[in-house]
Amino acid sequence: MESVYQCFVDTARRYPEGDFLHIPQACARHYSDTGIDLTYSQALATVEQLKARYLEAGYNGGHRVALLLQNRAQFLLHWIALNGLGCSVVPVNDEMAPQEQAYIINHSDAAVLLHLPDLAEKVAALKPLLAGGMGYQSTAEIDRLYRPGANSTNTTAVTLQRECAVLYTSGSTGKPKGCILSNDYFLRSGRRYVELGGLCALEPGRERLATPLPLVHMNAMACSTLAMVMTGGCLIQLDRFHPRSWWQTVRDSRASIVHYLGVMPAMLLGMEPQQGPGGDDFSGQVKFGFGAGVNPRHHAAFEQRFGFPLVEAWGMTETGNHGAIVANLEPRHVGSCCFGVPPAHLETRLVDEIGATVATGEPGELLLRHRGEDPRRGFFSGYLKNPEATAEAWAGGWFHSGDVVRQDADGAMYFVDRRKNVIRRSGENISALEVEAGLVADPAVAMVVVCPVPDDVRGDEVMACIIPAPGTARESQTATDIARRSLQTLAYFKIPGYIAFVDSLPLTPSEKPRRGDIRALALSMLQRGECYDVRHLKQRPRT
Repeated sequence: MESVYQCFVDTARRYPEGDFLHIPQACARHYSDTGIDLTYSQALATVEQLKARYLEAGYNGGHRVALLLQNRAQFLLHWIALNGLGCSVVPVNDEMAPQEQAYIINHSDAAVLLHLPDLAEKVAALKPLLAGGMGYQSTAEIDRLYRPGANSTNTTAVTLQRECAVLYTSGSTGKPKGCILSNDYFLRSGRRYVELGGLCALEPGRERLATPLPLVHMNAMACSTLAMVMTGGCLIQLDRFHPRSWWQTVRDSRASIVHYLGVMPAMLLGMEPQQGPGGDDFSGQVKFGFGAGVNPRHHAAFEQRFGFPLVEAWGMTETGNHGAIVANLEPRHVGSCCFGVPPAHLETRLVDEIGATVATGEPGELLLRHRGEDPRRGFFSGYLKNPEATAEAWAGGWFHSGDVVRQDADGAMYFVDRRKNVIRRSGENISALEVEAGLVADPAVAMVVVCPVPDDVRGDEVMACIIPAPGTARESQTATDIARRSLQTLAYFKIPGYIAFVDSLPLTPSEKPRRGDIRALALSMLQRGECYDVRHLKQRPRT
C-alpha cells in the first residue's frame, strides 16, 4: 500500500456497503436540506470519476492544489482522488483573513485553488493577493476543470515518499511554516491509531468516530480519517463544535468515539444535566474520547459524569500520530496533565536550556526520534522552502518539540507548557498554561492568556491579560479579587503580578492565542500603566 488513495480503494472493496461518511443535517443545513451519508462504494465511485477528470485535465505528481472546502464531503473526495494521481493538497482554513490565506497559497506554489461555490465572494477578495497564473476551480464546475501548466514531475506514479499534503502550522509567532507530509506519514499515522489498543481498541467495520476538528489540521486528516478508512469505520465529520447540540448529535449519529479539544470538556461540564433516556450517561455508547489539553481539574469530573474516558495524547503536525505519545493504558494519572508512556518505536530525551538531560521528575524540553537507522521515519519531510528551520528542528539528530514536559520513574510523561510559554521568575519555572487553567475557573474571567513581562529584580513577572465576564467591573478591586482567589489553587509565586483587562486577544485561525502578539501587547500595556499591579499579594506563606 503506497498511498492514501490505495488505502481507501482497498477498504472500499472490503466494506462496500459500510458507512464511510456521515455529516449530520444540523452541520450541513447551510448548504443541504438533508444530512450527508456516503457508503464506501458510493464514495469510491465519486473518487474514481474525479480522478479520471483530473487525469484528463493534466493533473499529476508535482502539482499542488489548494483546498478551500471547509469540513465538507468534497474535501475528502477531492483529496483522495488527487492523491491517486500523485498530486499534493494544501488545505486552507476559510476562517482565516484573506492576507493569511494568500500567504499560504502563494508560499505553497499551488497551481490551482479549488473552492466551494458558496465561497466565491471570498475567492474574489483573494484574487488580487494571489500570484498571477494560478487557476481557480469551483467544485460545482468539475466538468470544466482548470488545466494546470506543466511541471517538473510529469508523472502519476505514486509512492510512499511522495508528498501527500502541505499543512501549515498555526503561526502563533511569525509566519506559519509549511510541513511537507508524505503518504508514508499519513499511513503510519492511521496505522498507529489502529494499533493503539488498550482503551483505544478499534473494532473493524463497527466504529463511528465523531470529530468537530477542522480537516485543515493533522488530527482530522491523518488521525480520525485514516483510522476510520483503515478499519472500515464511519467518519462523522462535524462543521465545528456546537456545545448545546453536542450530545444530541453524538446520540443521533451513534458515535462510538469522539475527538475533543481542551476547551470542550469544560464547556460540556458547565451545561445543565440532560433530561430524558440516558441523561448524561454515555457509558453504553461511547468507548472513549481522544484529544489533548483537558483542564486537569475537569478530567475526573467529566469521566464520572459522562461515563467514558478522555484519552490524552501529545503530538504535533511535525510528528504525526506515528510520533505521538498517548495515554491509552492505565494508569493514566487522571488530573495531572499526563499523556502516557512513549511507545517502543520512539526514543525520547528531556533536556534543559543547554541541552543537558534533566533528572527524573524535572521539567525539560521533549526531544524525540524514531528508533533505528531512520530517525525521521513517520515524521514530516521538512518545512517547505525552509531548510534552515528544518535543520534547526532536527539539530543533533533529534526532533526538538519546543514543549516542556516531565517524566516520572515509571516513564509516564506530563505536559508542562511550550518552552516559550515558561515564565522564569526568581529561579522558578512557571507554566503559563497552569496559571491560565487556574484563572479561567474564576467567575469574573471569560478568557485569559498569561505571559512574562520583564522584572528588574526577579527576571520575569507573571502578567495576565483577561477578557472579563459580562458585567464585571474593570477596576483595581476586581483585579485584586481575582489574584487573591487564585491563591486558592496556585502557589503564591505563580499568581499574576499584573492584571490587564482587554476587550479581545489576538488568536490564530484555529483559536489558539497568538502568544508573540500578546506578549508585545502585555509589555506595551505595562509600559503605559494600563494594568493593575497586584504584586503585593505574592507573599510567601508564613510557617
